[in-house]
Amino acid sequence: MPIKVCTWNINSIRLREDSVCRLLSQETPDVLCLQECKSPVDKIPTEKFSSLGYNYLIANGQKGYNGVAVLSKLPLKEIDRKDFASLGHARHIAVSVDDRLNIHNFYVPAGGDVPDRSINEKFGQKLDYLNEMAKYFEANKPQKSILVGDLNIAPQEEDVWDHKKLLKIVSHTPQEIEALNVVKSSANWVDITRKDIPLGLLYSWWSYRARDWDAADKGRRLDHIWATSDIAKYGHESRILREVRGWDKPSDHAPVFASFDL
Repeated sequence: MPIKVCTWNINSIRLREDSVCRLLSQETPDVLCLQECKSPVDKIPTEKFSSLGYNYLIANGQKGYNGVAVLSKLPLKEIDRKDFASLGHARHIAVSVDDRLNIHNFYVPAGGDVPDRSINEKFGQKLDYLNEMAKYFEANKPQKSILVGDLNIAPQEEDVWDHKKLLKIVSHTPQEIEALNVVKSSANWVDITRKDIPLGLLYSWWSYRARDWDAADKGRRLDHIWATSDIAKYGHESRILREVRGWDKPSDHAPVFASFDL
C-alpha cells in the first residue's frame, strides 16, 4: 500500500488546529509532518486529530517558537532527534512509519536578513546547521528514508519568482544553495518534488507582507520532500496545495505532498 506523506510549516499548531483538521479531512494523508509548531508537546491539541484517525503523534516541541511534529494514521516509533549546531532549538525529529519508512522532519533556521555571517549571527547558524546535517547523514547513510520539512532554501532558479533579484536574498544565495547541495549529496537524496515536476515555476511560500499574495505571486519553494535513492523511484504524485495559502488565517506556507509505494 502506498504511504501518502505531507509536509507543512503550520506557523502555530494551536492557532491553526482547525486548518490542520481541514487538511486531514480533505486530503487524508497517511502522515503529516509539521514545522514551526510553536508549542510544547503536552500543549499540542490531539483530540480532534485522533477523531479523524490520526492516533499517533511524535513531536519535538518548544514553547513559543520552532517545534516539529509527525501525525500519522500508521504506527510511529521515534528513532532520533538532534540539536544540530547546538542551538537549543526543537528543529528535528526522526520516526519510523509502520516499520516501512523512516522520516526525518526538519525546520532549518531561516538565517536572518543579511547573507553574511560576519555581521549576521543567524546566517552563520543556518550554515552551521546545514553543515552538521550533512555530517550526520554522511555518518549514518540512511536507507528507506525521506527527508521533509521547511528547509528555508529555494535551490533552483525556477524555485523563486525572480532568480537574479533573489541571488543576494537569504534563502536563495549561492552560499546556502551550495550548503544544501552538500546535505543532498551526503546520502544521495533525491528531490522528489522536482523529480515529478522537473520544469516550471514552483512555490510553497508567499510572504505575509504581500497584500495580494496570489496576484503578485512572488513565491519561493522552501518546503521539500526528498528520498534516499533506494526508494526514490517509488515516489510519485508530488504536488503543492497552493489553495491552502488562501484559507482563513493561513500559514504563509502551503502543504507539499508525495506518495511512496512501499
